[in-house]
Amino acid sequence: MEKTAVLAITKNGVKIGKKLLDMFPDWSVFAPQKFSDGDDTITWYLEPTSEKLAELFKSTSALICLFSLGAVVRLIAPHLKDKKVDPAVIVIDDKTNFVISVLSGHIGGANKLTEEIAEKLGAQPVITTAADVNDTIAVDLVGREFGWVIDDESTVTKTSACMVNEEPIGVFQEAGKKNWYKRLPRNVTIYDNVEQLKRSDTTACLVISDRIIDDKISSKSVIYRPPSLVVGVGLHQDTTKDTIRQGIRDSLKRFGLCPASVAKLVSIKKPQDVQGLVQLGEEMGIPVEYIDRNDLALVSAPNPSKVVKAFEGTASVSEAAAIKASGGHLIVEKQKFPPDLTIAIARITN
Repeated sequence: MEKTAVLAITKNGVKIGKKLLDMFPDWSVFAPQKFSDGDDTITWYLEPTSEKLAELFKSTSALICLFSLGAVVRLIAPHLKDKKVDPAVIVIDDKTNFVISVLSGHIGGANKLTEEIAEKLGAQPVITTAADVNDTIAVDLVGREFGWVIDDESTVTKTSACMVNEEPIGVFQEAGKKNWYKRLPRNVTIYDNVEQLKRSDTTACLVISDRIIDDKISSKSVIYRPPSLVVGVGLHQDTTKDTIRQGIRDSLKRFGLCPASVAKLVSIKKPQDVQGLVQLGEEMGIPVEYIDRNDLALVSAPNPSKVVKAFEGTASVSEAAAIKASGGHLIVEKQKFPPDLTIAIARITN
């Protein structure tokens, strides 16, 4: 759901709404029918504003309210659920002096949108979230633009407090996009490996990894899972979804890798797609990629097979596919699962 709505409840608010619509043509503006001037770019509503706001709160990703902050707070209060699902809510005063980020500043994007609107209106942005005010790291936003996911949300609040209070924070990264920060606050130190992190005096940690992290670190860390792993799959036409799933699970577990970091599955291009692989990709919610045998044959893999070459026209499928699709290097060489499955895993090079 990516929809932004503007709610105006005064004549001057309608004028501001039209101005915003000129600046952001994809937005929708709503105002009471009693102020209608026949402009069909505005949706004129008849129901009470409280009902319209409730509807828009549930159906939009961002809601811009052109009336007082106090009234907005009272109207949205009954509908608040969780910062992960509530829309961004922004208030603009009747003279466009201030653009105020009210709700879902980080995850919902209200802070960023507030800055953008204020710049276009020549207004003062008002943002009160501690990470922004103190010019430090917003823990719940790290790597979001790269598709990173947080392993356990329960550690975010405590780590955010440590960050804002300038307690010692350790950062360790071994996967995913680099240089995700412009500059690090003075209370943040980068460590080269987990052992250094364990020996440090850090109060909390940020860990960017596709590996399973032990409890001593994970208990005080926000762990981000980048989409950094490519799973190469060698299989027959009739290999089942359950067989492939189990082979991938066993391989990840054996080598201490996190399933949440699997970016895609990749295999050799066959005359017909293997339905078990197609079904597993859909189940996992990740893409399946196919590579032509001639391209696979050009890849140098550590464990080529004469048998595979006889059947597939290339000496390696799982390893070569993982290397080719990742542009990186193998971290799990070919694992065999009887009767007809091989799994290899490579890490994407950023």
